[in-house]
Amino acid sequence: MPEAATLPSRRDEAWRYADISALERLGADALDAWQEIALADGETQRHCMVVGSDRPELHRIRLTLGEGARAEMFVTILGTDYTRVEVEVTLGKGAHFEFGGVTIGGGDAVREFVTTTVHAEPEATSNQTVRSVHWGKATGNFLGEIKVARRAQKTDAAQDFKGLLLEAGASANAVPQLEIFADDVKCAHGATVGELDEAARYYMAARGIPPELGQRLLVQAFLGDAFVELEDEAERERLLEAALEVLEGATL
Repeated sequence: MPEAATLPSRRDEAWRYADISALERLGADALDAWQEIALADGETQRHCMVVGSDRPELHRIRLTLGEGARAEMFVTILGTDYTRVEVEVTLGKGAHFEFGGVTIGGGDAVREFVTTTVHAEPEATSNQTVRSVHWGKATGNFLGEIKVARRAQKTDAAQDFKGLLLEAGASANAVPQLEIFADDVKCAHGATVGELDEAARYYMAARGIPPELGQRLLVQAFLGDAFVELEDEAERERLLEAALEVLEGATL
């Protein structure tokens, strides 16, 4: 008989900042609901998602990329309850994984991305860009792990996280992790958290731009970094507008 699924705790690194009470509402069976996607050699696929609602959501996606394949994933997380998008990627020789993610919102919800990127073969590349904008008592998280196998020489992998807090009670957390067994690789990660640039806000106000519009423009520019590599203009606008609509509905 298969073992019954059990809920994780915050002792598990991948669930360190998760909303455990929301997971309890989802139930342990939700942890087994993986979407499996396999890309053949040379194949290219793109996935664009807007997720989050007034109930907990858990999206788990497992990607396997063949030689020279390319997978692109761009996601906006919003909603008023716990939302987690978890992605596991295994890259074949010369494959590429591109990820752009945005978490945005207020209240007290936790919104998070968790990625595990396994460079299993040589010459594969990956790039992950995550932007987080929160207010109230909300939390935006990015836990990103990169694993480079011994045979995966010429790996080039990067992660970049930036958090923007619009109110003092909000928080953002980034946990980049590297596990490298090859010696001819490039692996980089960066993480910063801050507030809106007051000098930029003053500059806009001095030129007659209303504060609400000035804030929107600054946040729009900040979030746009996550979707720079998305060539589909309509999808890029859809993901960005979904995020900005949440901002427009906020009382700050």
